[in-house]
Amino acid sequence: MPYFSYKARDAGGNLIQGVLDGASAVAVADQLAGSGATPLEIAATTPPPGGEASAFSSWFKGETIVHTDLLLFSRQLHALLKAGVPITRALSGLQESAAKGMSKVVRRIRESLESGNELSTSLARQRGVFSPFYVAMVRVGELTGRLDEVFLRLFYHLEFEKLMRDQVRAALRYPTFVVVAMAVAILVINLFVIPAFAKVYEGFGAQLPFITQVLIGFSNFMLASWPYLLVGLIGAVFAFRSWTSTEPGRYIWDRTKLRLPIAGKIARKATLARFARSFALAMKSGVPIVQGMAVIATTVDNTFIARAVDKMRDGIERGDSMLHTSMASGIFTPVVLQMIAVGEESGSLDDMLSEVAELYQRDVEYELKTLTAQIEPILIVFLGVLVLILALGVFLPIWDLGKAAIKR
Repeated sequence: MPYFSYKARDAGGNLIQGVLDGASAVAVADQLAGSGATPLEIAATTPPPGGEASAFSSWFKGETIVHTDLLLFSRQLHALLKAGVPITRALSGLQESAAKGMSKVVRRIRESLESGNELSTSLARQRGVFSPFYVAMVRVGELTGRLDEVFLRLFYHLEFEKLMRDQVRAALRYPTFVVVAMAVAILVINLFVIPAFAKVYEGFGAQLPFITQVLIGFSNFMLASWPYLLVGLIGAVFAFRSWTSTEPGRYIWDRTKLRLPIAGKIARKATLARFARSFALAMKSGVPIVQGMAVIATTVDNTFIARAVDKMRDGIERGDSMLHTSMASGIFTPVVLQMIAVGEESGSLDDMLSEVAELYQRDVEYELKTLTAQIEPILIVFLGVLVLILALGVFLPIWDLGKAAIKR
């Protein structure tokens, strides 16, 4: 995503500035507003200098902040605040027990609090650690005096996101292994096996079958051009990453991912489950609908869905109902729209959104459990075709020579 430099004033009137990434300047303004800050100036800028190097340096030193660190931070802070421990004392205890990277983050948060800043402002200053949604929820907890409850809800929310990611990775592990093994096998066959057979066939001086000529020609092409193919592959990867880092490219790619034959429906349901769970959590914590949707749009991790959420927010600002804007977005199924309608009529929209999140989560879990069964036939057919082509290409000349020898 593009980067934007900003100047804003926090809830205490203090001037804060920094760099944030977002789909647009409006999205960055929404992030700042969600964290309780008032934007003063937002301008496009280049990525922070040394950002990638510092990330690599943090990884090399073992200081990377992982999802589990945020889970433990939220859970432990909930327990300490519920027990009546003062926030600065709670952070001091967490600083001693946290991992190396998280310990430094907690220390900076504590120092910021001791300087007179609010907790939400202190969290927002830890660039790349806490999401805008996390900061906004903490801000609501400060305003309502229910910080301990907010941290517990954030813990369950982060746990839900971790569960979804782990399930997706587990489901894709076997297909990925099979595809990589097949790719390696194709390379080995074309670079080592077929050239050996080609030398044998040259000694026969006979006319080779068409399929054998194709295999030998493709093998010769790979042998002669593999450095260029390797450079081209690396260049294509960098070009793709550069393209998806732009706003139009990221939007097109995120929309395309949702239309893929098998993985698309899983990605769509997982993204909408995250949206529904986040929206329900924000509403239960007292975040206004418009502000909550502005912050949630930055957490769904899909630009296409995020723009649909932004359009829903614009419709609600104009006075449209939640049901009407949800129907106009075109991203929800009829069953979900019916649940939203019931929730809006009964005044329990947050509960209905939680049900929507559970519904999508169950669908995702079912799809992931059957993912291997859906992909296996495709892999078997592809592998069978590959083996058939290689077998015919390698053994047809031997078969023809054998028949010629018998006739003689």
